[in-house]
Formats: sequence, structure tokens, C-alpha cells
Amino acid sequence: MGARQIEFSAWLSDRVHHIETVLERLLPDAATVPGRLHQAMRYAVLGGGKRVRAMLAYAAGEACLQAGTVTTAQEMALDHAAAAVEIIHAYSLVHDDLPCMDDDTLRRGRPTVHVQFDEATAMLAGDALQPLAFELLAQMPIAPALIVQAVQVLASSAGSSGMAGGQAIDCDSVGSTLSAEQLQTMHSMKTGAMLGASVLLGGIVAGASSTVRASLESYAAAVGLAFQVVDDILDVTADTAMLGKTAGKDAASDKPTYVSLLGLDGSRELLEGLRAEAHAALLPLGAPAGRLAQIADFIVGRDR
Repeated sequence: MGARQIEFSAWLSDRVHHIETVLERLLPDAATVPGRLHQAMRYAVLGGGKRVRAMLAYAAGEACLQAGTVTTAQEMALDHAAAAVEIIHAYSLVHDDLPCMDDDTLRRGRPTVHVQFDEATAMLAGDALQPLAFELLAQMPIAPALIVQAVQVLASSAGSSGMAGGQAIDCDSVGSTLSAEQLQTMHSMKTGAMLGASVLLGGIVAGASSTVRASLESYAAAVGLAFQVVDDILDVTADTAMLGKTAGKDAASDKPTYVSLLGLDGSRELLEGLRAEAHAALLPLGAPAGRLAQIADFIVGRDR
């Protein structure tokens, strides 16, 4: 492993440990009434995971804030933004795993929330996590106008024009054959929207200009799609132990994927093209965007 990868691994490890500490602190205490609900919320969020969304928020903030000028308020705001996207992601997984959706029993190598607790508690845990994310954004110690922008970005990315809408299309597409354009639309909403929100929230906290945000949006679009392509590949090539969730679920459920549409070789070719697009989008930002470039490589490298 080269020095650049070692240095990135150290940064990644530090940020993952940091966001775990932040989430531990910001989630409701399990001893606080209603205790069982709070236990389920903490179980859902603190159950591990790659924390890619939080990493994107931190890296985008790092790209837009000049070294040595990061204030305590900005650090706190980035923590809240990173926690918010992870909490929204956790809520979506809790609901996706329910019997009425994917009916999965394993997530991050552990029983899913509805298995560990019960269906009603799992539903309520997801319901409670979603508003908590917006509460954290509202508490960010930055300009009120930036808070409004952050709330708008997260809301639109999580709603019917983003993650929830993409999931609805996914449910409606079981057993269907989608075109490449339709598949990209679905995944840009289902997965890409929240990854894009993670990047933009980091830029918003840092007060990024509209020009910088445009570069971040282009980067996020490529990275978001790449993330889903890798997921589709791993569902075919990895086992349950590696994934931490049930392998082969997409094929078993007859869901349209990039692998079913393009095959493994075609999917990997697409993946490399998306990596190149992500790197190209960052060129106007220069060296400060190095972490974002490394995260793009990290996401694509999950297929290795």
C-alpha cells in the first residue's frame, strides 16, 4: 500500500471514529423514556457501516474551507450535517428491511431492527430518526440562510423526488426490464440523491459559492451512481459474510440492476467511467478536493 493510501486510510479511520462518537452523543439516551424506542434508534444508527455519507460531508467541507480557518462553529456544523445524513440513511435502511418492503433479516452483520425488536418498534424508530436529522440541521451554529438551504437540500434528497421516490420506482420495477436511462433515473434518486446531499451539505456549511457547488454536484452525481453500480456488482460477486446483509437478494427478488442490464464486464466498464467523471468534476477545486477524489477511488475500490 502506497503512502497516499496509508494517509487516506488514517484519515478515514479517524473520521469514522469521530462520527461514531458524534452519533453516540447526539442520539437520544436509551435510558430516557420511551426507552425501547430510543434503544431501537441507537441500534439502527450505531450498528457500524462504512459511513460514506458522513465522509463525503466532511471531505466536501474540507475542500471548501481553507486550511487553518475552520472555526469551532463550523466544526460543530459539519458534525451535525454528517450526523444528519447518517441518521436519514439509517432510517431508510430500517424501513427498507421491513417485511412490507425487502423483508430482510440481516443488516451490517446483525439482525435487522424489526427482528431484534419488533415491526412496530422498527417503524417508529425510522419515523423518529427522520425528524431528528432535521432537528440537528436546525441546531447548526451557522447563518440562518445556510440552515434553510441545508434543510431544503436534505428534504428534497430524502423525499419523493429523491430517496423515497427512487425506492418507490424500485418496488414498482420488480420483475420488469428497465432501459439504461430508466435504471439510472431510479438509482440517481434512490441512492445518488442522498450521497449528493452529503456532499452539498459540506459545501453549504463551508459557505461554498454557486460555482463550487456546481462542481460538487457533478462530482456527487458520478459518485452516487458509482456507489450503486458497485452495490449491484457485489450483490452478485460477494457473499453474505462480506456484505453484512443477504447476498444475491436482487437476483432472487428479480430486481433490475446494472449487472442484469450490462453484465459484470459492462458494469465494471461503466464504473471506471464514473470514477473518471468524478475526478474531472473536482479539477476546478484543486488540491483541497483531494479527499473527495480519494473517496471516489474508495467507493469504486469496494469492487476489488
